[in-house]
Amino acid sequence: MVDVTPKEATHRRAVARCRVFMKSETTGKVASNAITKGDVLGAARIAGIQAAKRTADMIPLCHPLLVGAVTINFTLGDDFVEVEAQVETVDRTGVEMEAMSACAIAALTIYDMCKSADRSMVIGDLALWEKTGGRSGHWRRPVSDLDAPLGNTPIGTLDELDSDIEGLIGSSGTDPLA
Repeated sequence: MVDVTPKEATHRRAVARCRVFMKSETTGKVASNAITKGDVLGAARIAGIQAAKRTADMIPLCHPLLVGAVTINFTLGDDFVEVEAQVETVDRTGVEMEAMSACAIAALTIYDMCKSADRSMVIGDLALWEKTGGRSGHWRRPVSDLDAPLGNTPIGTLDELDSDIEGLIGSSGTDPLA
């Protein structure tokens, strides 16, 4: 574990984002709070906050630190939910892993809450978008990356993917490769 005791405690902030790609019908159900398991975004927000606070318990060699604030926000697209986690502290080490953990666990919670409506969901584009504080100062993902999806974004929509899979497997549901 890296020794951070000689470092000065400074204000540190990190922002991470990811997306849960899903069928447009599922996004509509999330937006209208019609998922049978309950309030998807409310549950995901609480899960993300808990994850930020417990990051050092999940990631080896990650320093435990006092999390000062966690904000989890959601943006609904036509066929995705974007999760943004912002974590702040005054400490000797950064909160990048706390922001990434919060984002990932919030996305996994969305998947769990919606899986009965849509098993084809894909979680992707998990990335650090900004960090401030510490010796390295301020860093932000380059503007050229802001509009371009990351490499693990599904190609086409999930609706198209479903029809492609159905075409390979057939409407009988039997996998010809099995």
